[in-house]
Amino acid sequence: MELAAWLRLTLIPGVGGEARRALLKTFGLPQAIFAASPRALSAVVDPDVAERLLGHECGAEIDAALDWAAAPGNRLLTLADADYPQSLLSADDPPILLYAKGDTTLLNRPMLAVVGSRNATAQGERDAEAFARALGEAGLTIVSGLALGIDAAAHRGALPTPAGTVAVIGTGADRLYPARNEALARSIAEQGVVLSEFALGTPALASNFPRRNRIIAGLGLGCLVVEAALKSGSLITARLAAESGREVFAIPGSIHSSLSRGCHQLIRQGAKLVEAAQDILEELRWEAARATPAATDQGSVTQGSSEEQVLAVLGNAPCALDTLSARSGLTPADLLAMLLPMELAGRVAQLPGGLYQRLH
Repeated sequence: MELAAWLRLTLIPGVGGEARRALLKTFGLPQAIFAASPRALSAVVDPDVAERLLGHECGAEIDAALDWAAAPGNRLLTLADADYPQSLLSADDPPILLYAKGDTTLLNRPMLAVVGSRNATAQGERDAEAFARALGEAGLTIVSGLALGIDAAAHRGALPTPAGTVAVIGTGADRLYPARNEALARSIAEQGVVLSEFALGTPALASNFPRRNRIIAGLGLGCLVVEAALKSGSLITARLAAESGREVFAIPGSIHSSLSRGCHQLIRQGAKLVEAAQDILEELRWEAARATPAATDQGSVTQGSSEEQVLAVLGNAPCALDTLSARSGLTPADLLAMLLPMELAGRVAQLPGGLYQRLH
């Protein structure tokens, strides 16, 4: 019944993400929302939204989703689920519910987004595949959008690596788009994860893909753009990543290629120019992050030295909590316990969007 209430909250038409979050903040869980009076609901959302909440049951859609989730390999993840991707919780608009096919343990491992043009060059696809394979071998799970071109190449490169790959799609989880990537999608569902926030049966609508992009950006520690035209949707993903405090990387190309102009624009705006996967690993201080947990076992690092470690990996740019966790090897809970006294001491500042910045 609890899962059915979560589904009902997401399936009622005309109730947006902002209204859902306001309701959850006020009432706690969806079951409490639907048990509330019209007057109580109207104190939180518009009266017409309150009316929709109490008047729309969505019985058939809920039954279909529960049947889908009962199939092997399928899961429904809510904001209250322990396996929900913790990196999305710092995003401005986290999905209330996710439909997942595959190994959901990947969703809370360190990831890097790799995106680019659907009409990629052969060299661009080779670059995306090679970068994804090298980053996957280094332990970063590759997240992308299952589109033709760069996305598909990145998934192919990461799929055989130990870190695997996550495909975030802009349709219902029961629909695979585009059809040319159906075999790839099935392989990802078997060895990685296919993820969607859209209700079952949702077709490929243009308005859904920017919403999908925010999930791709939110899952990754950073975002690599391989090839992109000036009006590419990949630039939206890169912008969302930057706004969330993630690192943005771009591969430069020929000045004569239209697919290089988006990457060059990102570089002019502050994205890191990369020529090899090692450039990304060094920027993320990935080797240091992997070595840190062993050094901090059994409380062998003092509080003072831990603070210095956090300041060192924080660097000079604003940084999200999950990114700081991956760099430092400390849990988000441990970091929050350390950041508060550091903030009071004037060593760090908390910025809008859950970002932290070192103060000099």
